[in-house]
Amino acid sequence: MVRTALLGDKIAVNQPDLLAVSEAIEALLAANNHRGMDGVRTSLNPGYLLRAAQAIRACSGRVYILTGFPVAQTFETDGPAGAMALYRLCQRLQKDPVILSEAAVTAALSGQCRCYTLSPGTQKQAQKAAAALYKKDPPALVISIECPGAAADGHYYNMAGEDISKRCIRAEPYLDQANCSTIAIGDGGNEIGMGNVAQSLTGLDIRPAKSVCSELIVADVSNWAAYALCALTDWLDDRTMSAIVDIQSDLEHLVRNGAVDGVTGAPTATEDGFPEHAAENVMQAIHAILLQGKTQ
Repeated sequence: MVRTALLGDKIAVNQPDLLAVSEAIEALLAANNHRGMDGVRTSLNPGYLLRAAQAIRACSGRVYILTGFPVAQTFETDGPAGAMALYRLCQRLQKDPVILSEAAVTAALSGQCRCYTLSPGTQKQAQKAAAALYKKDPPALVISIECPGAAADGHYYNMAGEDISKRCIRAEPYLDQANCSTIAIGDGGNEIGMGNVAQSLTGLDIRPAKSVCSELIVADVSNWAAYALCALTDWLDDRTMSAIVDIQSDLEHLVRNGAVDGVTGAPTATEDGFPEHAAENVMQAIHAILLQGKTQ
């Protein structure tokens, strides 16, 4: 769809329908629907990817990016790779990004990104730590990607229903105490922010997270949503598309530093059991949507 508006004697054309572009990408991100996220998507207010991109563009100052999901005594590739992409996006837009995660993840990312290590502990300890950090360096925006969220009983669970609370950072206070917009990205229903769609998660065989956020983004793989958010934000900024980031290189870096595939548990440069280069294929499709939106 093309928007046309009269500006004096001039006609402004070639303004893409931003909502339609966002919705097309949102549908693509959940097309596999292997964890029920396409059904969750339909319960959200359309355009959430666009609104998240606009929030990133509009903020000025410190952006905290929370990530890290424990698996097989280490951490998974899904989440940290997307956090790296979001970090670079914030740098391109002259924001001030910092990645918040547990020690193994920050050790893997510290050579490329500025990181702050969070320690597992009680809810009260996490609240105190978040308050201290925000008093010193308050956020302009907080983004959570593939970060475990507590269920109604206060415990944290993986997709198999196993209690992983002892290994989880308690990230909720970093959203709850933020006097700014918060964005959460998830792909299974047990991540931070999924309280936004609590009713839609009742039919899934999981222990859903109860925390909420300003804007929730769902996808088949959380990293894919981050890559899409970066592409859309760049596109909005200058109506051109940034080159596809070297996704495979980032995944390989994470594996060299201890990460595993979150589904298979294998130390492979893959995400949630999907084959190598699956994310790159998704990004090619997303760039096709953006190219079509630009030329309309």
